Amino acid sequence: MEDKMNSALPVSGSSISGHLRLRCACREDGVPIIAEQSFRAPIHLSKSHMDEGRRVLSIVNPTAGFFDGDRLESNIHVAAGAKLVLSTPSASRVYRTRSGSAAVSFQKFEVAENASLEWIPEPFIPHAGARYEQKTEIHLHASASLLFFEWIAPGRVAMGEVFAYKELRWELDLWLDGALIARERYPLQPGDHSLEALRAKFPAAHYLSVYAAGEMARQWPGEALDALNGEDVYLGHGPLTGGVRVIRALCRDSLTARKLLEKLRILLYHAAESKPPALGRLFGASDP
Repeated sequence: MEDKMNSALPVSGSSISGHLRLRCACREDGVPIIAEQSFRAPIHLSKSHMDEGRRVLSIVNPTAGFFDGDRLESNIHVAAGAKLVLSTPSASRVYRTRSGSAAVSFQKFEVAENASLEWIPEPFIPHAGARYEQKTEIHLHASASLLFFEWIAPGRVAMGEVFAYKELRWELDLWLDGALIARERYPLQPGDHSLEALRAKFPAAHYLSVYAAGEMARQWPGEALDALNGEDVYLGHGPLTGGVRVIRALCRDSLTARKLLEKLRILLYHAAESKPPALGRLFGASDP
C-alpha cells in the first residue's frame, strides 16, 4: 500500500523529490508477491502479474520526465527465494537544465539467497542541454540471480539532438556476497574525450549494458553472443568474479538497439533453460 504519510508531493521551487520502496517476497506456497511498497511522484507502480514463475511489475513515471533539481531514491529488495521482473513501459527522459543543476536518481537493489531479479527499463533519453546523475548499487547474495539491462540513447536523434546534453554522470557498484566486483564511474560531456568511445563506431550510437549472475550466467552462450556482431552492432562480453558476466554493445540506431536487446534477453533466458516472462509491452518469448 502506498505510504500515506509520504503521499504529499514535496516541491522545492520547481523541482520534486520522489521515492520508491519495494519488497518482493514469497508466500508460504512459494509464489512471489509484492510484500511492501511505498512510492511518491514522479513514480507510480502498475498492477503486477505472474508469468513463468516470476512476479512482473512496471514502474511508471506519469510526469513528462526529469527536470533539473528533481531527485528520486529507489530501494528494491528481493527476499529469499522470490523472483521479480521490473520494467518501464516507456522511455525515461531528462530535460534541459534551467538552473544548471542536475536531476539525480539513486537506485539500490538487494537480491537475497536464491532470489532472482531482472531489471529491464526502456531507453534513457537525454534532451539537449540536460544534466543528469544516476547512482546505482546492486547487492547480490552468492546464490542470487541477476539480469540487469541499461540502455542509453544519444538524445532525440529525430530532432537533431545527438550528444547535445550538458552532462551525464553514471555510477554503478555491484557487490557479490559482500565483495565489490564491479565499479563504473563515467561522466559524459560533449566537447571532450569522454564521448570518443561511443562515437568510435557510430556517430549516434546507442549504448547497451548487461550484467548477468547466477542462473542467468551459469551456461554462458558465448558463441551466440559473438555472432550478434555485425555492421550495425559492436558487442563484447566477459567474465567477472564469482561467475558474474557483463555485456557491452554499441548500436547504430534505436531500431538496432531494440532488436539486440530483445535477442539478448531471449538468448540469456534460453541459456538458463527458462522462458522470458512477458512484459506486456515489447518483448515476447519467441525463439532467437
